[in-house]
Amino acid sequence: MAGAKNHDYHILPPDVWPFVGAMSALTMTSGGVLYMHKMAGGTAVMLLGLLGVIVTFFSWFGKIIKEAHAGDHTPVVQLHQRYGMILFIASEVMFFVGWFWAFFDFSLFPSTIAETVGGQWPPKAIEAVMDPFDLPLLNTLILLCSGTTLTWAHHALIHGDREGLKKGLWATIILGVIFSMIQAYEYAHAPFAFGTNTYGSAFYMATGFHGFHVIVGTIFLIVCLIRAYKGHFTPRQHFGFEAAAWYWHFVDVVWLFLFVAIYVWGGWGYKIH
Repeated sequence: MAGAKNHDYHILPPDVWPFVGAMSALTMTSGGVLYMHKMAGGTAVMLLGLLGVIVTFFSWFGKIIKEAHAGDHTPVVQLHQRYGMILFIASEVMFFVGWFWAFFDFSLFPSTIAETVGGQWPPKAIEAVMDPFDLPLLNTLILLCSGTTLTWAHHALIHGDREGLKKGLWATIILGVIFSMIQAYEYAHAPFAFGTNTYGSAFYMATGFHGFHVIVGTIFLIVCLIRAYKGHFTPRQHFGFEAAAWYWHFVDVVWLFLFVAIYVWGGWGYKIH
């Protein structure tokens, strides 16, 4: 029969949302540039682009969910989705490598930027650093616990325990929100500001982008919780949950490196706030 499907791949029909998403992302980033240069209309352009990105997410991801329910996500398609998520996380790893590189470059070779940091690390302008064994340690324990509760939810899903899946997701989301609240409090009471020197810039960019990833991961898990209540996931087909779990564990691991390298080692022997 002409046109009959005799393969395991899912051939997508033409769709406008990739184009809309790309234009929205361009608009949002362009608006961000205008805003940072304090040019007229920057905020409006950025918010317009952000709105377009959000609408694209809802529309595009909604279609993907419908494709999964229609049986289009064959084992081969699911395998390739996993490859895509692995490559995305790999790109995120390299993103954070850049911030770690900057921090270690500043801290290991302070003499090369002596006019900025006074030949020492942390710079002379920094009067005190954060105590790594206060709120940062608490946040480390919270994230480690969240990884445990998410693994509980995953195992519950695999064994068909929907109540365990919901409880594990609820616990993980609550822990993620608590982490974000503690980090916001930590920033509000930090003994140094952003942008005043290399230490503050490297610290806030690395930990701040991690905090942003925690917020994104929390939203990711909230969507999974909503889908869990709708009965979308099955023990055999739950890539959406699996992708969220991988992302969350990646965020956990990055925080461990941040805690050890920036909080503990980066301020070793310096005055504690």
